[in-house]
Amino acid sequence: MFKGKSLASLMFGVIVITASSSWAGPSSQDLAPFRRPIDIPFPKDNVYSSDRAALGKALFFDPRVSGNGNITCMACHNPSFAWSDGQAKAVGAQAKTLPRHSPTLLNLAWEEHFFWDGRAPSLEAQATGPITAPMEMNMQLGDLVTRLKQVQGYRTWFDRVFPGQGITEKTIPQAIATYERTIVSGRAPFDDWVDGKETAISESAKRGFSLFTGKAACVTCHSGWAFTDHHFHDVGLPDADIGRGKVVPEDPLMEHAFKTPSLRNVRQRAPYMHDGSLATIEQVLAHYIMGGEKRASLSMLIHPIELSPDDQKDLIEFLDTLNGADVPTVLPVLPR
Repeated sequence: MFKGKSLASLMFGVIVITASSSWAGPSSQDLAPFRRPIDIPFPKDNVYSSDRAALGKALFFDPRVSGNGNITCMACHNPSFAWSDGQAKAVGAQAKTLPRHSPTLLNLAWEEHFFWDGRAPSLEAQATGPITAPMEMNMQLGDLVTRLKQVQGYRTWFDRVFPGQGITEKTIPQAIATYERTIVSGRAPFDDWVDGKETAISESAKRGFSLFTGKAACVTCHSGWAFTDHHFHDVGLPDADIGRGKVVPEDPLMEHAFKTPSLRNVRQRAPYMHDGSLATIEQVLAHYIMGGEKRASLSMLIHPIELSPDDQKDLIEFLDTLNGADVPTVLPVLPR
């Protein structure tokens, strides 16, 4: 399962299936872009090992990684909430409310840009962001290196995992990123259906998939097995946050644009959107039915659509088939 070869280029196709009164369901070729990958891709400069992932897991759940020793990465990325936190806005150091909703960590091994606005080019860079942000974990990497070197268990573990390097500002985020790449959504009923088990999902969910890939056109942004195109779009939320526009100010279409979130385990990740402003999936659908706030940067893919109450019910039934049977996360024993 843990191999270094990326299959992302093979997995993320966009396909639109047109429904009709005689629609008999998608073919295996139609469903191919939605099939789960076999391997998890790891970069050549941070290869996978079980020991490296275990070390990253310990750091992820260790409050000593934060400045005051009272907050962990899990505070915003809780496995019980599909690796988000169940709140509209994240809460950081000193109980400060942050400006955005905590994104899920599911399936980040297949991403190319990180954070809602894509400002981090790698998962290693992403891992350092919350740790060093004053409003989040408020710990400088140099200080973290000093702190961890005072722990015999960490010194021994880092020397084993990173021989000749030990605890450094580079190896700390490498370990965390390795663990985060192993956080993959569990197999869902939809996956069984894609693999040919017709009874895996309901007839309502099958109609919902037809709508998703057809009239509702959700698939234009939520494509591939993880149901994201990995791109950035202004979906018309009435919010002052300019998102990707701050990262690439030379592109006016990126104002108010945010990364398309995965729909895997979506039921477990309320509230929704980059600002947590929509409490339910029903509210999300209502937003897209209305077409969003009109402005110059609004994505060309966003426009009013007509969906009947039955259509909406079928779409939600389909989305529910994306909830995976995730393996419970066991908390690590922290080094001393």
